Amino acid sequence: MTLKYRTLAETRRGQLKAMLAAGRKLRAIEAHNPLSALIGSTASAAAPDGTTKEFDAIWLSGFTNAAARALPDVELARFERRLESIEEIAAATAKPLIADADTGGDALAFQYLCARLEALGVSLVIVEDKVFPKRTSLAPGVHHDLEDPAVFTGKIAKAKAACLGDEMLIFARIESLIAGAGLDDALARARAYLGSEADGIVIHSKDPTGAEIFAFLDAYGPLCDELGIAKPLLCIPTAYNFVTDRELFERGADIVIHANHLLRAAYQAMTEASASILAHDRSREADALCVALPELFELIGVGE
Repeated sequence: MTLKYRTLAETRRGQLKAMLAAGRKLRAIEAHNPLSALIGSTASAAAPDGTTKEFDAIWLSGFTNAAARALPDVELARFERRLESIEEIAAATAKPLIADADTGGDALAFQYLCARLEALGVSLVIVEDKVFPKRTSLAPGVHHDLEDPAVFTGKIAKAKAACLGDEMLIFARIESLIAGAGLDDALARARAYLGSEADGIVIHSKDPTGAEIFAFLDAYGPLCDELGIAKPLLCIPTAYNFVTDRELFERGADIVIHANHLLRAAYQAMTEASASILAHDRSREADALCVALPELFELIGVGE
């Protein structure tokens, strides 16, 4: 563990809520272990206006956590092992943490999970409205069972009541578009969740054209106006990745998560490096696919 990128749980927990309250539009990048969290935390790029862009938060993906363990994304990882992974990542970055709770299990399990995540300093928990055990959202040909909205909102209310403070947020993730239930069902669920204890909404879609997500975004603002309730909206543009973060922000999103890219990039590089070593009977050619050791030493704190 490097010592440079740490913060206290008490310092971290309320950061994301404060950012949203200040009107900031936020980007998050996936992490599946402490090293990927360090990489995501320190990544930067020049913006057109001359400023430097960074990721605002780290997404603790259930899918990539499972995949890193060579498991399918069907909530197989044990409760304690998942928390251990999150605790390790929390020790490696000072960025706000957004935790993927999958379905959260039953109401009691979700209460305990949120209590533990709050203690670790997590800023935001996302729970999806599918029936436990869920199936991964983007896989083709998978059937998804949606939870009854009243049961789902009741589970969120109990988890909110179990928290010791009000800094950690809980967002309700709508899976209607993933399950093929359509826009009307997604908006009906948004209406129910806006009136619940949920602090915000996540809308998910695997439509590569972006049409589904744009239709929801166009309807979400008027729905909030109708209800007199304004809650942050989060998008996960894995399937419609031609859309820029800026465009999503302009159409009403408040947070954008790039949900699995560091694991997928690592998989690609490891596959190519392994093949190169076998093909050339040595590792010299694979060096072009690898970070230089001094750079890695610097990141993880060798010599501190």
